[in-house]
Amino acid sequence: MADVAAGISARSACYTRHLMAARKSNRRNGARGKAKRGGQGVEIVAQATLPTRYGQFIVMGARGLGLKGANDEAAVLVRGKITAKSAPLVRVHSQCLTGDVFTSERCDCRAQLEMALKKIGAARAGILVYLPQEGRGIGLMNKLRAYELQDRGMDTVEANESLGFAADSRDYAFSAAVLKSLGARRVRLLSNNPDKVAQLEAAGIRVVERIPCQPRTGKRARSYLKTKAKKMGHLLDIGNFG
Repeated sequence: MADVAAGISARSACYTRHLMAARKSNRRNGARGKAKRGGQGVEIVAQATLPTRYGQFIVMGARGLGLKGANDEAAVLVRGKITAKSAPLVRVHSQCLTGDVFTSERCDCRAQLEMALKKIGAARAGILVYLPQEGRGIGLMNKLRAYELQDRGMDTVEANESLGFAADSRDYAFSAAVLKSLGARRVRLLSNNPDKVAQLEAAGIRVVERIPCQPRTGKRARSYLKTKAKKMGHLLDIGNFG
């Protein structure tokens, strides 16, 4: 156990030294920690070690520069050393208060988050970008309104559209900027969403491998997952519900 703890500590120290060296280089160039990519800047406003049941991570606060809105912020968990030549394991996860925190069984969000943390925690290098895009980008209050409509018989897509939103309003340009700012231009992506892959690649992130992120879920999520597969094109094995 002492050897394992020492190894984790050494990896964290190595990543911290790497990040601090990059920041010093940016300051010498007058950037002060700003990583500009495609006209969009990213600032790491804070970082700390984060021990979890899935391993030790570096947690960072990332913020977009010159942009407005909560979607231009993210919590980022980093594991191992990220290099330009490597392809770290990456999960871009949209916040789901009801699932991630309240353990709702209406969706598979918490199960996906836990699967991602477990896989990234076991990988040599990985990144989890946690985005405040509640309800596929419509916000918490509208998501709860959509839940009310679903209780009356609508599916998740019909509910969002009935409220005047697209089926999926999420944007991943900022996620791509965050990944680039950390040196990750090639990734192995944990996702079932072809649109997420397409958006990241359009923003300059090469997805060298898409890894399914479909944990076993209960029967209560079955309708939700079927709708995502049939109406949103998510790549799901809809027989794998448990």
